[in-house]
Amino acid sequence: MRKQLDEKLARFNELERSLHDPEVLANPARMSAILREHGSLAKLATRYRRFRQISQQILEARELAEESADPELRELAESELEQLRREREELWDELLALTVGGDDAERTRCIMEIRAGTGGEEAALFARDLFEMYRRYAEQKGWKLEILEMNPTELGGFKEISFGLEGEEVFRRMQYESGGHRVQRVPETEAKGRIHTSLATVAVLREPDDIEIELKPEDYRRDTYHASGPGGQHVNKTSSAIRLTHYETGIVVQCQDEKSQHKNFAKALRVLKSRIYEHYQRTKDAQRAQERRTLIGSGDRSQKIRTYNFPENRVTDHRINLTLYQLGNILAGNLDPLIEAILDHERMELRSTFGQLE
Repeated sequence: MRKQLDEKLARFNELERSLHDPEVLANPARMSAILREHGSLAKLATRYRRFRQISQQILEARELAEESADPELRELAESELEQLRREREELWDELLALTVGGDDAERTRCIMEIRAGTGGEEAALFARDLFEMYRRYAEQKGWKLEILEMNPTELGGFKEISFGLEGEEVFRRMQYESGGHRVQRVPETEAKGRIHTSLATVAVLREPDDIEIELKPEDYRRDTYHASGPGGQHVNKTSSAIRLTHYETGIVVQCQDEKSQHKNFAKALRVLKSRIYEHYQRTKDAQRAQERRTLIGSGDRSQKIRTYNFPENRVTDHRINLTLYQLGNILAGNLDPLIEAILDHERMELRSTFGQLE
């Protein structure tokens, strides 16, 4: 962990130097990207810088306490040593908390994708409920939400919907939502009142900065087509819908939500960059998982992470064996009881693995 912190501090120092580089100052786009990365590392880097300073002061105070022939000077050094150790312990706890969520925890932007799974129209309605839950949570946090693409059904559900989130701690809090979400309830269309089980899947993608992933027009194929609505009904008679196919990975993204082809292309490109970045990050994440005793979420859509049981007013997160009997409250966007429990679990795992300073 010290190695990772050293690397982050080195990167932070490099970014600070870049902020005074004339070439960077002359490039607004690059300057903006560097400022975002610099801001995301600031909290961790400044604390770790102070942590290293205190560690050096502890070595000096210990040496003075052990080698000084002056009793008063030794006593003063020992008193200072005790105070410095307390401060270092507090900083270490803060650093552990700030590393929860991995290297990307400080990202302020992400893209979420919700898809209806098993369960037909009921699954699509549940996908809509999940979207509304996240939308309300974003409102509570003061985050910006932008719908990138949606495929609605005739009854008001979503076969799939993707949207961007931007704000403080966005990725740290939302990354653990990736996986399968299961609902158990009586559908509105069920005449006999039988409980059905349906599934929707959620993916949370890191949204990279332009300097992190360079995508040239020759790297993908761009196709245009007519947009359509539920049931194949045409909603746009011009070729405003966009489909992008990345040659190397085969990843395909399409967007038809906007009437403007230019806006659809911009949104599709954002999603494509995020999916490509996520594709290349999986190996890195797998290596990180092997270094940890447990991993709360692999981020795989096939992993069932949570059940929403309406008859029992119950939500169960299967990764940490947490059950809360406040389903309505959670679907209304009050996700903190779930998310804080997961973050606390991760903090405890980190302390168990890296808790010893010496």
